[in-house]
Amino acid sequence: MALELKNLLMQGLKSFNQVKVAHCRLLRLCLCLHQDNYLVSLVLRSSFHFGNTHHPKLLFDQTHNPNTFLWNTMIRGMVDNDCFHDGIQLYHSMHQQGFFPESFTFTFVLKACARLCHFHLGHTLHSLVVKTGFVGDVFVETGLLGFYSKCGHLRDARKVFDDIPEKNVASWTALICGYSESGLCEEAVDLFRGLLEMGLRPDSANLVHVLGACARLGDLGSGRWIDRYMSESGLHRNVFVGTTLVNMYAKCGSMEEARRVFDGMLERDVVCWSAMIQGYASNGLPREALQLFFEMQKENLRPDCFAMVGVLSACARLGALQLGNRAKGLMDAEEFLSNPVLGTALIDLYAKCGSMAQALGVFKMMQRKDRVVFNAVISGLAMYGHVGAAFGVFGQMEKLGIQPDENTFLGLLCGCTHAGLVGDGRRYFNSMSYVFSVTPTIEHYGCMVDLLARAGLLVEAHHLIKSMPMKANAIVWGALLGGCRLHQGTQLAEHALKQLIELEPWNSGHYVLLANIYSASRRWDEAEKIRSTLNEKGMKKLPGYSWVEIDGVIHEFLVGDTSHPFAHKIYEKLESLFKDIREIGYNPTTEFVLFDIEEEEKEHFLGCHSEKLAVAFALINTSAKDVIRVVKNLRVCGDCHEAIKLISKVTGRAITIRDNNRFHYFSEGSCSCRDYW
Repeated sequence: MALELKNLLMQGLKSFNQVKVAHCRLLRLCLCLHQDNYLVSLVLRSSFHFGNTHHPKLLFDQTHNPNTFLWNTMIRGMVDNDCFHDGIQLYHSMHQQGFFPESFTFTFVLKACARLCHFHLGHTLHSLVVKTGFVGDVFVETGLLGFYSKCGHLRDARKVFDDIPEKNVASWTALICGYSESGLCEEAVDLFRGLLEMGLRPDSANLVHVLGACARLGDLGSGRWIDRYMSESGLHRNVFVGTTLVNMYAKCGSMEEARRVFDGMLERDVVCWSAMIQGYASNGLPREALQLFFEMQKENLRPDCFAMVGVLSACARLGALQLGNRAKGLMDAEEFLSNPVLGTALIDLYAKCGSMAQALGVFKMMQRKDRVVFNAVISGLAMYGHVGAAFGVFGQMEKLGIQPDENTFLGLLCGCTHAGLVGDGRRYFNSMSYVFSVTPTIEHYGCMVDLLARAGLLVEAHHLIKSMPMKANAIVWGALLGGCRLHQGTQLAEHALKQLIELEPWNSGHYVLLANIYSASRRWDEAEKIRSTLNEKGMKKLPGYSWVEIDGVIHEFLVGDTSHPFAHKIYEKLESLFKDIREIGYNPTTEFVLFDIEEEEKEHFLGCHSEKLAVAFALINTSAKDVIRVVKNLRVCGDCHEAIKLISKVTGRAITIRDNNRFHYFSEGSCSCRDYW
């Protein structure tokens, strides 16, 4: 019977209860069990296998004369079950009782030191390794390598690595992991190439880390090469490698390749679905993100934190408040209030959907408010035009001792830009470096140029560009060009355009904006030359799209769109609206039409803008108490802005338009931007 129990323990049991039963039978059959280290080790290993650490402790404490093998079994069991402090304590007890560590002792104690970043003990163990002659042991050396890598001491890790005479895959993986986690991603990719040159076959851990390094680098070329290598070498893509590959392609902006890998995976967990959803959302494909989320629901998978962040981001991008609330209901409300990442995503959703009251409600109830949470609220308030409130939230940050960062000041400066607060903008910009030791980036300079240019201070804006400590990019010159359009600074606009064409010769928007300036000045011939250049280069103006959510469904409209099933009713509604607003003083602002065509044609062209179509559709399909929420991918034109103000007056409806710049809240014939945008 005892022999059968031994065999059973060696072959493995199916549950911890069976381990206890076997232990009891051994006690009955063998009164000297606690003196038989081999039998004790079998029970210990079986208990640890099922994640139980309490039972092995009791058994080990009753063992009369544990040998080194038994000490190693206990240390390994504790470390494998993430009881790292217990593993280290066992090592100290072993040492105090006069036992000398062996190869396995060093290996697992070093693993515990690595996980706890216990550098002093790990460094002491390295000295002991040298003294006891285990320097040439590949397992011990790999343990040291992993310890130094995890603790961020990469120079020491590299020395250990270089001294290993016969490096195995685990040795390479440990160093690649260390470089990757320390942000030295190029070195991690180079090491992976070295591993292959040595003729070694990488394991899953190696692939996960090197693909993660490619993702952080945005190195699509290396990522593709590793993908091809796996396919050509017949390496199995388990769910971890597959998910990392999906994430790499998504982080590098190649969603088609990410989807190819995703669709080809035989096993997909919630992490993999989350990587795809977040990839679509962060790469400007919100509709695809939501479609995949619906597919995930059909698989009866509950979204995790990362999937929910991706879904809420997609809903925020589309202004889909109803869908966002529906998705939010899939998780416990407490998770949003206790998790700053989830809470920030929810605040961002409400803010970008024009519901700042709900955004502030979430902010007030959140249990942990970090800098990212404060930044989300400041940016939301600034975008919506509540600049004073944004300043107030910044004051709360200061009182709580939370150090502002670059994103904090971006939100504040954007708020100043929307409100035309030049003095406050200068004050916050100057305080960045002098008061808060935050170095202004090119984005902050871009905000300041935008602020000054919008206010008509074109010369000062140009001087700021020339005094920048870095070379101005397209965003900065584009901000100056936008100000020139508002204030008809044609000569300076031409100079800005030359810089923009040099930086982005493929971008049609720069040509279109200059054509706008020429058209506004009635310089039709010059405007036509710009359009001819566009045609010759085969470039097209980015079309204006608008989205509106009705009963959880996103409806998309393009300028002059007639493809919508309700198109006939939409144009009938628009005709009726134009009749009503003309009676209270509306005149189409035809200067916003770029082409030198008849006034009647210009009026017709203006009447077909996508935001007008979206508003008309929403008026037909919503009740009088509902706020109409429209999102547009481009800046709202001046004529649409004036028309929607008057539509809000004749219909008595509240209308929110979020363009690529800010929010416009129309009510009773006025807009929250006070006609400054």
